[in-house]
Amino acid sequence: MTKIAFIGLGNMGGGMCANLVKAGHTLAAFDLNADAVKAVAAKGARAAASVADAVKDAEVVVSMLPAGKHVLSVHFGPDGVKDHAPRGTLLIDCSTIAVTDAREAHVQADLSGFIMVDAPVSGGVAAAEAGTLTFMAGGTAKAFEKAEPILKGMGKNIFHAGGAGNGQAAKIANNMLLGISMIGTCEAFNLAEKLGLDAETFFRISSVSSGQCWSMTSYCPAPGPVPSSPANRDYAPGFAVAMMLKDLHLAADAARSAGAEIRLGEHAESIYQSLADRGLAGLDFSGVMKDVKGEIPRS
Repeated sequence: MTKIAFIGLGNMGGGMCANLVKAGHTLAAFDLNADAVKAVAAKGARAAASVADAVKDAEVVVSMLPAGKHVLSVHFGPDGVKDHAPRGTLLIDCSTIAVTDAREAHVQADLSGFIMVDAPVSGGVAAAEAGTLTFMAGGTAKAFEKAEPILKGMGKNIFHAGGAGNGQAAKIANNMLLGISMIGTCEAFNLAEKLGLDAETFFRISSVSSGQCWSMTSYCPAPGPVPSSPANRDYAPGFAVAMMLKDLHLAADAARSAGAEIRLGEHAESIYQSLADRGLAGLDFSGVMKDVKGEIPRS
């Protein structure tokens, strides 16, 4: 049984925290949203009054925060984790942030006497609640070895991606591919429909043919073939356009810094930006199907 502080209890963090409780760990949970804290307290976590209260005797700190600035502030800013957690504590940051911010966090952790992995996730809210997330961890082999048993309490697929920041590198490259493939899947279903194939027929053919991809078989953007997909709930998220756009912005920034060409990534970014600009940031990212079909005004 490990003493864990969990900071950041949003759509993903709440389910992740609850699964660590189920795994038998002792949890202290904190979020600025009091209702989110109450929700995980009802599942067995201790409601912490502050970051300091959450981490004061923690062996592990898990964080799930919106952006790099929040990660750096919560961990290394005034009255943050650095000022209150015991030295030697393992920091596991599951946020999706810029590779440069993740690597800076590793530097600060090392200077402050902590062990750290950046371990962003793939799988969405349903996987967070089910404990079946995929984790891509960056850090030393020793840090990963310490983090792996904790990550297994929240996920099914745990990968060591390499050194500091490599977890973030894997995550943003993966999600750029996801954004591109979702748009392509929407266009393929729309074309098939225009040519006289219904969605179920096209799904049965393409899902076992060379066009098969996760965007089709697990998260189909056409209503019908995959009952659990947001397409059958009028594209309620799920994984919202705003979150996909955040990841595509991170990919574009990283590509510029690394000198990598991502023409399709940039095009996907512009398509999701257009949806957000038209007030659809809260739509599930598979809702790009509505745009492809001309169901959303483009003016």
